[in-house]
Amino acid sequence: MSAMKGNPWTREELILAINLYCRTPFGRIHMQNPEIVFLAEKLGRTPGSVSLKLANFAGIDPSLNRKGASHASNLDRQVWEEFFRNWEGMALESETKWKKLEGPQEQAEEKEESLFKEGKTREATMQARIGQDFFRKTVLSSYENRCCITGISNPDLLVASHIVPWKDDKANRLNPMNGLCLNALHDRAFDKGLITLDEDYQVVISKSARHELITRYASQTIRLPRRFIPKQEFLEFHRRSVFQS
Repeated sequence: MSAMKGNPWTREELILAINLYCRTPFGRIHMQNPEIVFLAEKLGRTPGSVSLKLANFAGIDPSLNRKGASHASNLDRQVWEEFFRNWEGMALESETKWKKLEGPQEQAEEKEESLFKEGKTREATMQARIGQDFFRKTVLSSYENRCCITGISNPDLLVASHIVPWKDDKANRLNPMNGLCLNALHDRAFDKGLITLDEDYQVVISKSARHELITRYASQTIRLPRRFIPKQEFLEFHRRSVFQS
């Protein structure tokens, strides 16, 4: 894959760029970012060209709390819409393309793939893991790697928590607007319905939750992400079907 400076972007290149946009914190979209430099080298483009493309995506991102540049091409918009309509398929496709770019991981990936050639179940397991990796990176970067309730910023303690559980909505299980960045304790509490969020993104505590580490955050407004703000339809599902009032 090679592109001379000034050449039009291809669909394949845009898919890689959207993947990088999704998992790059908004303040890190600049030409010194090592991942932007890496992708530029792989595409035969300049870091400035890649960072500008990511800024263009920010300009058309309807989930962004703050708008960026707005010089996206028609193809930019088409591929972006394709991503938003099909998070499940496009997350897997883009993440797989990224893994092929990462040379040091190629042999490990080939060995891993060979272990999953025995049946559809194992192949599905590998695809689920790839998709979950994309979901985690995208959700955590949107919340700037901080728990939206407590502010904890240790990556080892953070979870990309699904609002509508994985098993209940295949179309949106990799949609970052179906995610919250929570620490491990509050992720478990959210999963078990001991906490939820109301229409104003305030924490609601179940009567079954008695521990002070949980109850102390009652009525607190969460830290909203810079982009991919949780959709209220997903939160309404959680309040109705998961939360223990």
